[in-house]
Amino acid sequence: MRVKSALVALVVGLVGLGGSTSMGGDLPKITPQEMKKASQIYFDRCAGCHGMLRKGATGPKLTPEVTRKRGIKYLETVMYNGLPGGMPDWGKQGVLSKKDINLLARFLMHEPPPPPERDMKDILNSWKLYVPPEKRPKKPMHGRNWQNFFGVILRDAGKVAIIDGDKKELVSLVDTGFAVHILRASATGRYFYSIGRDGKVTLIDLWMKKPDKVAEVKACFDARSVDVSKYAGHRGNYKDKLAVVGCYWPPSFVIMDGLTLKPLKIIGTSDYTYDTNEFVREARVASIVASHDQPEWVINMKETGKVWLVDYSDIKNLKVAVIDAERFLHDGGWDISKRYFLVAANMRNKVVVIDTLEKELEAIIETGVKPHPGRGANVYNLKYGPIWCTGHLGSPEVACIGVDKRNHPEYAWKVVKKIRLPGEGGGNLFVKTHPRAKYIFADRTLNPDPKLQRSFHVIDKQSLEVVKTIEIPKKYKGRVVHFEFSEDGKELWVSVWGKKTKPEEQAILVYDAETLKLKNEITGKWVVTPTGKFNVHNTLRDVY
Repeated sequence: MRVKSALVALVVGLVGLGGSTSMGGDLPKITPQEMKKASQIYFDRCAGCHGMLRKGATGPKLTPEVTRKRGIKYLETVMYNGLPGGMPDWGKQGVLSKKDINLLARFLMHEPPPPPERDMKDILNSWKLYVPPEKRPKKPMHGRNWQNFFGVILRDAGKVAIIDGDKKELVSLVDTGFAVHILRASATGRYFYSIGRDGKVTLIDLWMKKPDKVAEVKACFDARSVDVSKYAGHRGNYKDKLAVVGCYWPPSFVIMDGLTLKPLKIIGTSDYTYDTNEFVREARVASIVASHDQPEWVINMKETGKVWLVDYSDIKNLKVAVIDAERFLHDGGWDISKRYFLVAANMRNKVVVIDTLEKELEAIIETGVKPHPGRGANVYNLKYGPIWCTGHLGSPEVACIGVDKRNHPEYAWKVVKKIRLPGEGGGNLFVKTHPRAKYIFADRTLNPDPKLQRSFHVIDKQSLEVVKTIEIPKKYKGRVVHFEFSEDGKELWVSVWGKKTKPEEQAILVYDAETLKLKNEITGKWVVTPTGKFNVHNTLRDVY
């Protein structure tokens, strides 16, 4: 499934029509047709880290003054082989051919074409309500334990698989957006919200006999985050009333009805950086979490280094507390108390702590090279008390931070332990644990070592040391990525992410979370590029 032609057609139209395009000097020529194809490849594989305008964020700047100095051969080598700091080896993986890599290298030598804009009329035109709320089931229609359902992203297939976690069987395949990034559960747990890299959000009803989407809307051209209103307290009951999508392009967030996805309000996020007050057009919404204790979303602005605490109790008179933090904010999660939000400023090698009760910056902690926590891992350690841990794209370590300033003030907002992972280089994408599990688990998806790519590390919660490294069965050729636990914390689910063309070499593996023995192998022709997995119970309650 590809991003539709609206984006590419508008981009190409701004480049010029007919004949070859050359910018003078020794610049390589590129035709409008090649520009169209290169723009698509760049959007699919590069824009998330380097930006639509190529000004950099998680990845470095790729504007012409940089790329022309590097030259085509250098660019081709990096795209083919990758880099230890987290740059994927697109050529070695077989994701991009040598011809595609050459095309992309030539494309990067030219000025980036301006991307199109999108307004409320465009969003409304894309909105589809398949099943109105009043026509949906009043109770689950399948007799399954839906709170132990897993939503599994099939990235390049443009689908989400709903799997029965008790029976380990496929319940439903749902068509979604291209390259779904995450799933979030509704406040009641009944629905999954998926957000694709093409900006399409889908609402999946898990109570239907065969779970399927009941609404969808294309909020923007490029997106990464979605969440819902979860608060129910003295200020009102907002459970499932609202949803919010955070956009990379156009830089904005879109508020919509939580049960129908009807768009209600767009808020632009282009802004000035917190430190130099430099205007940034491409100030992208990196991640969003919903507070359980107040009607509020925590919305993180990547390029400006600001955290917005958005009170959604009155969206016509929106109240926003803006907190200066650190630049290039990415992803993060709650501490155990769910008062503090910890988010990686990964290009600054730091983790930012936001006190959502006092609405202020609590701390900034240097952890390692390019922290990339996902949601992070919450642990109760007998020595340090509650800690929160993150892995790193650029260094072989998991850093654990003390988060309890009341009972363990000597460790609060400090790295209490750096856990050295085997081998050289970083490449960790996710760490994960569960309150009932005795271990933390860490992958090495983007490490250049093929053996590490196919392995995951087991870290004891109390010693905070790696006690075992598990390599997946040799018949599976993909990379280990992302973890999720069953509702009871007894099982660990692991994705084996491979090529779209070879589903037989991919799988979702289920391990006993205590004995570490492989229990089940979920396979089939439908298991195509599996990445993130989201258990309803754990996602609803922010268990990680």
